[in-house]
Amino acid sequence: MELELNTKFWGYRRSNGTVGVRNHVLILPTIVCATQSAMRITELVQGTVSFVHQHGCAQVGVDYEQTFRTYVGIGCNPNVYGVVVLGLGCETHQGRSVADEIAKRTGKPVELVSIQDNSGTLMTIAKGAQVAARMVQDASMQRREECDISELIVATECGGSDACSGLSANPAVGVVSDMVVDGGGTAILAETSEIIGAEHLLAGRAVDDKVAKRVYEVIAAMEQKAIFMGVDIRTGNPTPGNIKGGLSSLEEKSLGAAAKAGSRPLQELIEYAEHPTKKGLVWMDTPGQDIEQLTGMVAGGAQVVLFTSGRGTPTGSPIAPVIKIATNTRMFENMADNMDMNAGTIIEGMESVQAVGRRIYDEVLHVATGKWTKAEILKQYDFGINRIGPTF
Repeated sequence: MELELNTKFWGYRRSNGTVGVRNHVLILPTIVCATQSAMRITELVQGTVSFVHQHGCAQVGVDYEQTFRTYVGIGCNPNVYGVVVLGLGCETHQGRSVADEIAKRTGKPVELVSIQDNSGTLMTIAKGAQVAARMVQDASMQRREECDISELIVATECGGSDACSGLSANPAVGVVSDMVVDGGGTAILAETSEIIGAEHLLAGRAVDDKVAKRVYEVIAAMEQKAIFMGVDIRTGNPTPGNIKGGLSSLEEKSLGAAAKAGSRPLQELIEYAEHPTKKGLVWMDTPGQDIEQLTGMVAGGAQVVLFTSGRGTPTGSPIAPVIKIATNTRMFENMADNMDMNAGTIIEGMESVQAVGRRIYDEVLHVATGKWTKAEILKQYDFGINRIGPTF
């Protein structure tokens, strides 16, 4: 007899109605020049998180807009209680604009600290730490309450894929995707460059012709980018590690990657770092690079990430727990410091895809309720924004 499916977890209810699974105070540097000061603040104040990046100045047009959207999306993520926006003062991405947009969208505590306005690095660190400490104390008074799976956005990702990915972990994550969608929640598929060759399968599941057409458009645009650079996209995919792991072609890799999407209808296709407008299965147009796609989905509102790997990876996020799932037992045992779950039991004939999917689904609820992932324990705070234009 099948056990009754649990759909509840304990999360942090925000004033705008969204639910967080973590309660971070984020030190958000809007310019590369401010990242080191931001990291110093996180060293001083427990309960804060931050990240290092290379963005925020001399960006124009759609590239500027996408970076701005990512900054704001990261700050708006429900896993963040409050935000200290840390700017230099003269950069293109003005901290005030980012801070105001986050506050307007969410109503959460947001304060701006500028290095130039605070007489340099040392005074800025002191000011930022004072502001952050007050926010952390207020955040510590928040209490978890019972929430439903329908309030989760679960991001799916694969990196360092091998020949087992499309047979074990990815289909198991597809089961989880279906379970989340059936429970009224949202599952995000990404990695456009790693869907090439399998796009017809997703287009066939589109809710309407408009979404189906969009599927082919984003695939064609991704291929065109490679042609514009004068290269074959297959020179970067599959990677040397993928090939060593047994993958023969981009199409084989894509069929495995698409398995993470399960079997439910594709509701919409959104831009990088955009928040889904519909519940259900959603495709975010991202590159295949692990950190960039991870950042995009978290900026899009994902509270939990499922990350499969056949070669192994330490990847994590500063604000969203990343559950790492091994495609084979040998790697799981070899990289026990980094991998949270093992789907290699499917390859060994010990468990079915459905059983492992149920196990991962249960882990999502445990992590959403507060269980730490390996990446969180090791403070693996990876962050990278997909750049779509030159720096001027």
